[in-house]
Amino acid sequence: MDKQTSRELAAVGRRMYARGWAMGTSGNFSVVLSRRPLHLAITASSVAKGALSPADILECDDRGHVVGRRSGKPSAETLLHVEIVKRRGAGAVLHTHSVWSTMLSGQAEPAASKGPAGLAIEGYEMLKGLAGVTSHEHREFIPVLDNDQDMTRLARRVGETLEQQPDAHAFLLRRHGLYTWGAALGDAERHIEILEFLFETIGRTQAHADAVPRGSSWPS
Repeated sequence: MDKQTSRELAAVGRRMYARGWAMGTSGNFSVVLSRRPLHLAITASSVAKGALSPADILECDDRGHVVGRRSGKPSAETLLHVEIVKRRGAGAVLHTHSVWSTMLSGQAEPAASKGPAGLAIEGYEMLKGLAGVTSHEHREFIPVLDNDQDMTRLARRVGETLEQQPDAHAFLLRRHGLYTWGAALGDAERHIEILEFLFETIGRTQAHADAVPRGSSWPS
């Protein structure tokens, strides 16, 4: 694994921490090193993201096993990164645990016969920051999956969801956080910024609407 990749991934992790999107040891981040065989550079498990360093970046294979000389335990959610890379051809995957994504994912109704659980976002100019989106009239559907400590089972559900929602740029784990990806690390980081902005906008708008008495106008 080249040192530049480790430095860039560690720097992204520290930026996520600074923005309040990966507090403590939460979150995990990866970059594809090779596709045949599939190897990822990924953050080690239980590492504080505010102090993330290149030494905390491991190389692992498509089974989540560490390869190379560096020792350590990769993120428990490595198999989810592998599944996303395989299904989307992504070059980088980022996972955050922000307040707003956690709250909104918890509000999403459970899946029903009418379709999967999720959050639909439309009408916002910021949507144009997502890869391939050219209009604010775009409707982005972000699936919400129930959390699970069985990573093999959860990875399988992630794969099924991504097959069912081919246009999705991200998904949420309920009361857990956001997963998004991109062709390269910079693209994935941009998606995090766009989606976290939208989550906060929606969350604050909902909170304001709940706080304004009926019959009042806004701004008052």
